Amino acid sequence: MAEDKEKQSLKNQFLALRHLPRLFRLIWETSKPLTIANVLLRLVQSVIPLATLYIAKEIIDEVVLLTQGAGDTKYLWLMVGLELGLAVFSSILNRGIILMDTLLGDLFSNQSSVEIMRHAAKMDLYQFEEATFYDKLERARRNTAGRTVLMTQVLAQLQDIITIITLGAGLIAFNPWLILILVVAVIPSFIAESYFNQRTYSLIYGWTPERRELDYLRYIGASDQTAKEVKIFNLADFITNRFADISHRYYFASRKLSIRHATWGTLLSALGTGAYYIAYVFIILQTISGAITIGTLTFLSGSFNRMQNMLQGIMSRFSRIAEGSLYLQDLFDFFEIQPTIISKPNSIPFPEKIQQGFTFENVSFKYPDSHKWAIRNLSFELKAGEKLALVGENGAGKTTLVKLLARLYEPTEGRILIDGVDIKDYNLDSLRNNIGIIFQDYIRWQMKASENIAVGNIDAVEDMALIEESAEKSLANMVIEDLPKRYEQLLGKRFEEGTELSGGQWQKVALGRAYMRKAQLLILDEPTSALDARAEHEVFLRFSELIEGKSAVLISHRFSTVRMADRILFLENGRLLELGSHEELLHQNGKYAELFRLQAKGYQ
Repeated sequence: MAEDKEKQSLKNQFLALRHLPRLFRLIWETSKPLTIANVLLRLVQSVIPLATLYIAKEIIDEVVLLTQGAGDTKYLWLMVGLELGLAVFSSILNRGIILMDTLLGDLFSNQSSVEIMRHAAKMDLYQFEEATFYDKLERARRNTAGRTVLMTQVLAQLQDIITIITLGAGLIAFNPWLILILVVAVIPSFIAESYFNQRTYSLIYGWTPERRELDYLRYIGASDQTAKEVKIFNLADFITNRFADISHRYYFASRKLSIRHATWGTLLSALGTGAYYIAYVFIILQTISGAITIGTLTFLSGSFNRMQNMLQGIMSRFSRIAEGSLYLQDLFDFFEIQPTIISKPNSIPFPEKIQQGFTFENVSFKYPDSHKWAIRNLSFELKAGEKLALVGENGAGKTTLVKLLARLYEPTEGRILIDGVDIKDYNLDSLRNNIGIIFQDYIRWQMKASENIAVGNIDAVEDMALIEESAEKSLANMVIEDLPKRYEQLLGKRFEEGTELSGGQWQKVALGRAYMRKAQLLILDEPTSALDARAEHEVFLRFSELIEGKSAVLISHRFSTVRMADRILFLENGRLLELGSHEELLHQNGKYAELFRLQAKGYQ
């Protein structure tokens, strides 16, 4: 809580302005030509208000002189022509600025999103399983549009500051006290805007978990993935009531702050208006006394009015920029998160052909912030070219073991060796390129059939020969050949013209990914659970035949399938309970034999 309060403090809001130079670097790197064009257009536009007011002064003074029988008609129409030209030119400049803001903003938004996705892809798997990490990711991802707005605000701020300097020079030349009145009138409004913008950020920051829950409820309440269970279990009222409860609590918290903001904003705005009329009366009295001309009256009152509005706008925008910089800080805070599972500077490439195999030496693992060991003192060998089956009840540690093999997790204790070399010494990309895993909860990508298979080796997405060969090996070709557009067919119903597959058909497509990767270790983590026993047996039998000479790890609850493996490792509570061939484990008459006979009896 102390950290949250510090982050939400007014002081921290202004300290966040230190991120603006980094923002400018990002804008500059996004597009140098668009950035230069934007700045130049704004510089020119910033001096036009002064020129326009001065020309208006000349026109009025000339008209007054002409009514008195003096003056120059040609000069009058020249000034009118110049004013018209400036108005047209200003309109063109505004259109150009809006265009530059739009183009640069779109590019900047796209680039920010790309950088977020790239950085997220580098993160460790365990980080995605932490709520605090998700909150930071959510804040970085949500405010992409806000960063584009911040870019526009900063550029507009610089433009208005230049305009105020030019207008202020005229006021100071006439009477410096007008500037003082202006500043005193605007400061209270600025302080109030800063305070309420900080409170708004605090509200949004503090409600990040609830807003993520709202997004989740909004998704599950209207999704093709959840529609069946929502209907069959009558969950609609439960989900909508929960959404309504959280959203209304957020609404009331936001409403209270909005009402206070509007009340104080109205009072302080009235103060600023009063200050303007004090200055206006002073200028009128000077005009009546003959100290200044009517044209000068117009120039000074116009300058004061514009400066007041612009100064209020600058103060208000400054506060919004400070607030936006806090969101910018969220982005940079996210970028500062670094993965811990990385390649060493002197890492070595994965062996072209594994000679000995994988060795677990007293490996233990527990998840961050957990006191329970998922894997404990595990020691065994997976020999080169061997097919090892992992067996155990849910939560025994089978999937955790697989993730340790692929270095998605690091052992908490012990080490894993490949051909006698610590797995941490190998280049991470080289290691993962040689390990192919199909998990039970594989993703049903809403993409073309060819792309769904190419996910296993995305660099070969254009290699149709390899894709078709992989589909044939996994029997996915039998599914794809019946699709209207075959390999070009969009799968899933999220997008127009998409075709939904059955669970078994999706699994054959997913299995095709395993054959795409020329990996030396292939792992099937219960990806065939939706198939019946015979179909799963056939898939694993075909898998065993097609990966001859490669190492493999098979996970299945069906003992009729795992018996095909060379050896079977039985896990219980993260510990190695039994290890051996099917016949050896039956002969031991231990836990494996007990469960095998129990399952076999169920098929009789």
